[in-house]
Amino acid sequence: MVKLNRPHIGIFGRMNAGKSSLINAISGQETALVSDVAGTTTDPVRKNIEILGIGPVTLIDTAGWDDRSELGSARVEKTREVLHQVNLAILVYAGEFAQPEQELADLFLAQKIPFFIVHNKADLFPHAPQKINEVQVLPYYQSAGNADLLAAIIRHLPPSAYQTDDIFGGFVEPGDEVVLVMPIDTSAPEGRLILPQVQALRGLLDLHATAIALQPQELAAWLKKHTPKLVVTDSQAFKEVSSVVPPHIALTSFSILFSRLKGDFNLFLNSTPKIDQLQDGDKILILESCTHSVNKCDDIGRVKIPNWLQKKTGKKLIFQTLSNLDPLPADLSVYKLAVQCGGCMVTRQQILDRVMRLARAGVPVSNYGMTIAYCNGIFNRVTEIFRCEK
Repeated sequence: MVKLNRPHIGIFGRMNAGKSSLINAISGQETALVSDVAGTTTDPVRKNIEILGIGPVTLIDTAGWDDRSELGSARVEKTREVLHQVNLAILVYAGEFAQPEQELADLFLAQKIPFFIVHNKADLFPHAPQKINEVQVLPYYQSAGNADLLAAIIRHLPPSAYQTDDIFGGFVEPGDEVVLVMPIDTSAPEGRLILPQVQALRGLLDLHATAIALQPQELAAWLKKHTPKLVVTDSQAFKEVSSVVPPHIALTSFSILFSRLKGDFNLFLNSTPKIDQLQDGDKILILESCTHSVNKCDDIGRVKIPNWLQKKTGKKLIFQTLSNLDPLPADLSVYKLAVQCGGCMVTRQQILDRVMRLARAGVPVSNYGMTIAYCNGIFNRVTEIFRCEK
């Protein structure tokens, strides 16, 4: 089993509730600035740590939910956006559990975010409740250490947040040969492989399958002597690769593998053919899930996919790109299609939260690999292996 997810754990509460102290206690480091001045934390602060039994996690220290300063509404909005990114919430209060805490608890419940409550400075309030709204309260004070906090995180964090199913989803067995076609071009990082390629290699090693890595130019000669179980290619090489892979050999792409691993495969599958319904002037939302330097000639999301879509439809389309996990636009009704990247840098929940909000707004959502395959006329072939999943 390959662990591809890094769970995100958000620390929420009022100003001066002790959120920053708590994140420092969990991480064992001075990660967040601690001060008696209200509103010290303005933007969400992230810290990556390793928790035994879970693995790497990201802690997010948020601004005070009750911030009413001049910039308070913007800070609270950033805190609200963090709710769409976390797998677990920790609600911190000191002394009195009142309206701000109840508002946060209601949001966690509405968005089905697992959470627990920490009563900070509990040594000063010996008669505090042990449960609030049927949620267990963890008493905490500065000299208590972090063992109870880490145990509570392990207890409340859903295993699905950090345990990921096999990237090949049962379609590859021990001993199978799988060809990974990995072009080394201007978009490839110098001296490295891109993350989906690395994760696919690791997945095959975990399965005790045989991985054959090569560039598109070597594929035809290799296939003359071998019949692999599956060929996985970079989506950008679909046209070149599909022309040399015989029909009896399954073919897909790294991005389509990730559409199952990180997204909603059936949503992408059913949305992609709606490309044919696009009209002049329609707005398309391109969803990247990382921040990277943009190659103005070869960038996959900002150059190649827009060009392929306009060539396929024959229409003049308008494109907007969101990078990293920037908030979705307030009005989603203006978009006729969204195209989500594979999501190798983020968690499945973060991808699902984003694409399901678009789907609820009536926006068809495709995936990079499926969109490229559709524009190149091989959509059915490269998704066929996964269409019969139960």
